[in-house]
Amino acid sequence: MLDNQLKKFTKMHDGYILDWGKAMSSGDTSSLERMTEDYYVTFFQASNEKPTIFDRQEAISGMQQSVEQLLGAKKKFINRVIRLKDHENAAVFFEQVIEKDDKVLARLFTIENWQLINGEWMLVREVEEQIN
Repeated sequence: MLDNQLKKFTKMHDGYILDWGKAMSSGDTSSLERMTEDYYVTFFQASNEKPTIFDRQEAISGMQQSVEQLLGAKKKFINRVIRLKDHENAAVFFEQVIEKDDKVLARLFTIENWQLINGEWMLVREVEEQIN
């Protein structure tokens, strides 16, 4: 039964990746705003500084600004691994690479935590760590 749920989640996440591609070319991030009200993202710098935590509104605002600044760039999800914790919770691990004009602008290790709420997969939290 988890195999079927994994297939459904993977299909949804594939669509989420396509939505990122559309946002990076159009500037419209509305289809990416799939976060719960208590969503947060923890961002670790490449240095050993303490992480920065952004709540849902700060994350959406930052995402909108980043997409506008990086219009035309490509966001790649490399070595993606999806694991279901149970029928309603999933974790996605990947290396996120942002490229523009054949130059790597950013590399991040990313962990997304998703939860099935009222029949819709929503992001609950993310952890991102900058890598060089």
